[in-house]
Amino acid sequence: NPGLRGASSITHSLYAGLQLILPGEVAPSHRHTQSALRFVVEGEGAYTAVDGERTTMHPGDFIITPSWTFHDHGNPGDAPVIWLDGLDIPMVAFFDAGFAERYPRELQPVTRPEGDALARFGANMLPLDYAVSSGTTPIFTYPYARCREALERLRGHGSPHASHGLKMQYSNPATGGYPMPTIGAFIQLLPAGFQGLPYRATDGTVYCIVEGRGESRVGESVFEWGPHDIFVVPSWCKVSHHANEEAVLFSYADRPVQKALGLWREEAPTENPR
Repeated sequence: NPGLRGASSITHSLYAGLQLILPGEVAPSHRHTQSALRFVVEGEGAYTAVDGERTTMHPGDFIITPSWTFHDHGNPGDAPVIWLDGLDIPMVAFFDAGFAERYPRELQPVTRPEGDALARFGANMLPLDYAVSSGTTPIFTYPYARCREALERLRGHGSPHASHGLKMQYSNPATGGYPMPTIGAFIQLLPAGFQGLPYRATDGTVYCIVEGRGESRVGESVFEWGPHDIFVVPSWCKVSHHANEEAVLFSYADRPVQKALGLWREEAPTENPR
């Protein structure tokens, strides 16, 4: 962020970066107190392993690495894979609570089959003996195919929001809350020709375009966008979206923390979009 030069942050509370992993590369297993999300931007076939389970990456997948949980990445495929990293680095730094540790070996052992967490927690059910022990979701991967299908089904169930179109938030199936205590994540569909009305909220928000083309007015600036583009809307700055064609936008923000502290507020229109 050119407005925060010299700081590892895209807003005052969040970090954003792009990670490239080439065929054959491995990011050794480690853990840190910062919570992290990975949103797959381009390529497929790489994996993230979290707490003994691997998940294969596909474009648009939303993947979580919880605070102080061992994780590693690898790419056994034949093409590069790129993802957007989102972390709460500035928040953890503010509390002076940053710790990190390497796993004794390069890779952690795989102790559960791929899809285990999704089978246990991703079908509106919970294991009988499950007890909530963390504020982080027990599902660490949210496949884009499922999310896209949900957005498509919502298309025929009422009018789009005047500012957001058809927007959903990722949730923790064990609590109904946000996936992580410090970061909320969202996905929205803007129908072709959608002209959103201005909206603002106190949580600075990072957007990544998944599908489609259009433009967003952020304050007095207009940014044209297409697939893979990333932009940020600062706190309490008005934003409005226009979709030249059907578009899908992923976003994340520090809304969970602001709501927990009683600080979050929004200013939203009540009119229908044109």
